[in-house]
Amino acid sequence: MAGPNPVPTSAPPAAPVAAPVTPVGFVDLAVGGMTCASCVARVEKKINKVPGATATVNLATERARVELTEDVDTAALIKAVESAGYTATVMRSSAVEHALSGHSMGEGHAMDAVEDTSAPERDRGADLRRRLVVAAALAVPVVLLSMIPALQFRGWQWVVTALALPVVTWSAWPFHRAAARAARHAASTMDTLVSLGIIAATGWSLWAVLIGGAGELGLRMEPTLFPRAGAGDAMGMGATPPELYFEVAAVVTTFLLAGRYAEHRSRRRAGDALRALLSLGATDVALLTTGDDGRRTESRVPVEALAVGSLFAVRPGEKVATDGVVVEGQSAVDTSLLTGEPVPVDVGPGSQVTGATVNTSGYLVVRATRIGEETMLAQIGRLVTQAQTGKAPVQRLADRISAVFVPVVIVLALGTLTVWLLTGGGVQAAFTAAVAVLIIACPCALGLATPTALLVGTGRGAQLGILIKGPEILESTRRVDTVVLDKTGTVTEGRMALVDVLVAEGLTGADESTSVDEVLRLAGAVEALSEHPIARAIAGTAAEIGPRAGTEVGSDGVVIGSAQVTEFVNDPGRGVTGVVRTAHSGLDLGRRVLVGRPGWLRGQGIDTAPLDARFDTAEADGATAVMAAWNGSARGVLVLRDPVKATSAAAVDELRRLGLNPVLLTGDNPGAARAAAAQVGIDEVVAQVLPADKVDVVRRLQDQGRVVAMVGDGVNDAAALAQADLGLAMGTGTDVAMQAADITLVRGDLRSAGQSIRLSRRTLRIIKQNLFWAFAYNVAAIPLAALGLLNPMIAGAAMAFSSVLVVTNSLRLRRFA
Repeated sequence: MAGPNPVPTSAPPAAPVAAPVTPVGFVDLAVGGMTCASCVARVEKKINKVPGATATVNLATERARVELTEDVDTAALIKAVESAGYTATVMRSSAVEHALSGHSMGEGHAMDAVEDTSAPERDRGADLRRRLVVAAALAVPVVLLSMIPALQFRGWQWVVTALALPVVTWSAWPFHRAAARAARHAASTMDTLVSLGIIAATGWSLWAVLIGGAGELGLRMEPTLFPRAGAGDAMGMGATPPELYFEVAAVVTTFLLAGRYAEHRSRRRAGDALRALLSLGATDVALLTTGDDGRRTESRVPVEALAVGSLFAVRPGEKVATDGVVVEGQSAVDTSLLTGEPVPVDVGPGSQVTGATVNTSGYLVVRATRIGEETMLAQIGRLVTQAQTGKAPVQRLADRISAVFVPVVIVLALGTLTVWLLTGGGVQAAFTAAVAVLIIACPCALGLATPTALLVGTGRGAQLGILIKGPEILESTRRVDTVVLDKTGTVTEGRMALVDVLVAEGLTGADESTSVDEVLRLAGAVEALSEHPIARAIAGTAAEIGPRAGTEVGSDGVVIGSAQVTEFVNDPGRGVTGVVRTAHSGLDLGRRVLVGRPGWLRGQGIDTAPLDARFDTAEADGATAVMAAWNGSARGVLVLRDPVKATSAAAVDELRRLGLNPVLLTGDNPGAARAAAAQVGIDEVVAQVLPADKVDVVRRLQDQGRVVAMVGDGVNDAAALAQADLGLAMGTGTDVAMQAADITLVRGDLRSAGQSIRLSRRTLRIIKQNLFWAFAYNVAAIPLAALGLLNPMIAGAAMAFSSVLVVTNSLRLRRFA
């Protein structure tokens, strides 16, 4: 291979290529005081100025995820948020040490999440409700007196003024406070628009009552949908006194509080799924301890007292306290709360169980294998929270627009006021149009469009056993056109199962003819002493048919009809042999039974000719086969396959309906691959692929212009999952595969793959609908307000309704199935 071209001595040295910066940790902050997308942009901007910190802020969860590329003191992050005018609390932080420096990230970095941040605090809802009740109670008489001349008694204006002032001050205080906080930091938010509109309407009305002549006793006013041109010209010198806008300020305040309160409740509902998930775990556990006398005692302790290796009991109806392995007992475990799978799973000694699942029947003794933050439940909670804190690419566009939107709207309002005055529209009409522009333009809906849909979608996914790692995954699911399916453990069960026993015809032994049961019993007796997967499958099936006779015990202590194996020899990779003694009516029969490949059997002097053709046919069809022999002849062929999961065919059909072309990828021989593919309806098969080469297959498909999703479950699938445009890991697989994947399917059911893609696409569609309505609303409404065709009161109601609309639209995802 030729070396690189020499560099001329006169050329400047090449600039070093910067290595990609690897995050060394993270900090999750709960950020208080945010009300709109502009707030989000400001907080992100301030945190990102801290060296080594990159923030993603989510309005719906009011949480900031800060990725750290170097040691950063959490105090610096909190100070950055406070400098933007908001409050911050560290909710969770990693304690990952920098690989190069070896220094930890400092004190306070090993904190766990101590409270739910999946939705706004309940206290805020109570405060909003109090302010809303007062505003509504006072706004009703204000509107009636202002809008119905027949009710306007002598001095009504002053009563309206007295009733409206508490509404526009105390009830509207959250808007004024947020606007003032932003102003102190030379910034503006959506609350700035609301506050300006309310202050402007109130200020105009106070001037009109106190100075402009509208406070004259006995004066009545006719309400108008559109402002009257010329009214109040030259600051009240016209024939008509200036209109009062106390009802506008009061009603706008009431509508916006109602919208924000409804939005608060909806956002809490949006976080219900995650809160329900995080509350699934058991709070106490029956801990088992063994005393010096060997006796086991039971004591009820908090679940936090468990350690890895602890034994604990789970009675019928109780939750499994933490992840572990069953030591004693048989039962069925309801995993529906974690996986969405309604059918309980049978467990026994050696079975893995997951914390928060429910024991339905038997008494179990479980040894803890993972506790605390390492449990499956905790990992699911982290994945869902991480996804909800993230930001989809479509949301970043909305954030950029919102960051400059408020100053632009203020300029538009001033421009509207100026144009109306210059064109002779009158002070009152100009003022009304400008206030309407301020109120109608407030794009609160824009800031909620994406995070609320993401919050509901990922929460619903967690309920269904679908974990979406990040919001950017939603975009990937839309573009995918090819799905690569690993065969073993994904399309198939991932374990060998005996599917057929073929016996030699016309052969007889010294004592009886050969039957299927006899081949299976004798082969199973020998294979029971082997740990090979094929041996376990044969022995397991043989155990199911049981002894041919009852429970009568022979003279040697062997149960009549059972088998006793001696002289067992295992020839790894070739076969096993052993002397099998069975007792029949007092007769002890001993046979040397061999089970293995035909070539090995022939080397042992066994005649395999009667079954060679049937053996070859089975293997040509993709099955795995072994022969069982005794008395010098092959007596049967045992055919094994990795059975296709019962739901795989339906899953492949759904993937096709979603517009995806399925490809089966396996390291098995072509026969086995084609057989499995035929059963589920896959045409494109790639077989005999080494684990290290799976990633090359994915890359080759991508080079052909395909957008590839990969579904796998093993360690050998991890690289391919990472290489694919969209990686989906079966939750029944390895942790390595799940870490490499974009979506984890907790159930291990291939149908979840199609379901996850449908959910992702539905969530993305809801996000786009929300953004469309938020943008369309502002684009259509601002010109109407600027032309004086929109009363500020109606503008306030419409603006409040828009926020509730996008949140309600997002909540439709709760019904996804």
